[in-house]
Parts: sequence; C-alpha cells; structure tokens
Amino acid sequence: MSSCLYYVIPVLGGYALTSVVLFKNPHLLHRKKQTAFYSRHISHRGGAGEKIENTLEAFTNAVDNNTGLLELDCHMTRDGQVVVSHDENLLRQTGHNVNISDVNYCDLPKYKDRLEVTFYTGHYSTGTDRQIALLEQVFQKFPNVPVNLEIKEDNEALIKKVSDLVKLYRRDDITVWASVKSHIMKKCRQANPSMPVMFTVQRCAIVLLLYFTGLLPFVPLSESFLQGYLPSIINRTFIPSSPLLRNKFVISVFEKILMQRPLFRHLQARGIQVHLFVLNEESEFRKAFDLGATGVMTDYPTKLRRYLDNNPPPEPSNH
Repeated sequence: MSSCLYYVIPVLGGYALTSVVLFKNPHLLHRKKQTAFYSRHISHRGGAGEKIENTLEAFTNAVDNNTGLLELDCHMTRDGQVVVSHDENLLRQTGHNVNISDVNYCDLPKYKDRLEVTFYTGHYSTGTDRQIALLEQVFQKFPNVPVNLEIKEDNEALIKKVSDLVKLYRRDDITVWASVKSHIMKKCRQANPSMPVMFTVQRCAIVLLLYFTGLLPFVPLSESFLQGYLPSIINRTFIPSSPLLRNKFVISVFEKILMQRPLFRHLQARGIQVHLFVLNEESEFRKAFDLGATGVMTDYPTKLRRYLDNNPPPEPSNH
C-alpha cells in the first residue's frame, strides 16, 4: 500500500498543481476567443418591463438606451413566417388560446394592451405597438445590433429559415444561437456553424462538473456565451411554478454552487462572456457585476443604462 502511495501522491500533486496553473493562466493552453461584440447591457425580450415584450417598439426603446444585445425567441407560423415571440401558445400574451404554428401570419392576434412582466411579479408593461414582429423586421431595422436568438422548438424548418435570414442579412458574427436543449443546439450549429453559440443547460452542468473536479482548464470549449439565473431573484421578483424552486434551502444551495467568481474569471480569461438574468433592480445589477458577470440581462433597459452610466465597470481587456 505504501509503495502505491509513493506513486499516487506525486501524480495527484502534479495534476493539482498543473490544474491550478492552467486555471489561472488558460492562455497557456487555449487561444482566447475573439467575439465580434461585448455586451454588458442585454435587453430581455427587448425590455419587457418598459414596452410590450418582443415588439419593434420594445427593441427600439432598448437600442435607444444603448443595449448591447437584444434577447428574443422565435417560432414559425403556418405559412412559414419566422416571428418573434416567447411563447408558441399565445394565450398569455394575447388572451387567445391559439398556437403560432396553427395560424398564418396575417391572422395572428395582437398582444394585450397590458402585459405582466414574467420576471417581476406584479409589474406590467404597456405600449402603442401590439403587433407580433417578424424576425426579418428586426434584422432590417437593427442591422448592426447583436441579437441573442433562442430556439425552443425542435423544428428543422424553423432553424433553417432563421439561418437563411442571418446569412441574407450578413450578420452571422453578431447573431447568437441559443437553446436550453443540446439536441436542438446541435441542429442549429449544423445549419449555421459561423454563428457564435450559447451554452445549453447540459453543457453548463458539464462545465460545473469539470470546474469542481479540476478538469476544466484542460478541456476546450466551443461556446462563446454562458447565461444563467441569478438565484437570489427566485421567489423575490420571480416566482417559479416548480415546487422544488420555491424551497428557500434549495435556492440557497443553487446560489452557493452556481455563483462561482473563480469560474466566471476563468471563462472571461478564455474570452467567454457570462450573462446573469433576469435582473430588474439596481441591487441585482450590482450583485451580478460584483460576482464577475460580464453582462446583465434586464426587462428595464432604461434602468440598466442609468446604472451603467453611474457605475461604469472596467473595460474588458482584449475581448
């Protein structure tokens, strides 16, 4: 046994030392990613707290408030139009219990004139624009504004149409593929491998496992963006439907496991941006940046712009 330890201890010691060195100096093993944009200010659904979510009016308001990234979701109508909508079923947003995929674009109902903010319970937005927007309209109106585009459905026709629109408007480097599901992300990347990519839930879990085992410095990462909840908003501004997430102890454990400053610093050193969401109060903005997030996603682009004006974070180095 003692002779075995004679070999094991030096090996483990060498592994631990190498892991620490590479963790703090990832450039020794990995080339730093160079994304086409760096966003501190991300507008969730275009800023769903100030204007009706995902409308051109909301996106315009966000851009006017210096947003660096518009976050949105896409679905496809029965006649093959790619529209911007968080939900496939329009009951919450319009009051009509219809699916986008069952309706032609011209027959889509309008948004309600007053809509509750999903991540800020008890708060509502309104606006003059209640029309469900086409993705192409967003690309036309904001040709140089980066877009984080989430695909929720396993729909190859939708993925292809989105990819074709991105290519048509020559915005591959400023449009991000996002999906929580790895099998959908795989199809997105096959459709357009030129677009930068968000971590899926499964890939986030793998990164955490690699981090806690010390293996992360040795593993290449193809993604350029990591997005995740700031757990402290759960059951305060955001009330989840899951009974598990309504347990305060569970949330406190998530906070301790997920909010890892050293991990965020390591990812930044590799050129990977870290965005925390959906934050709607100044105290949350401050906490996210203190934790090492590179960007904050909010429903209130005006509020976040004012915060950043008054509390400018240090400029990124060679992003």
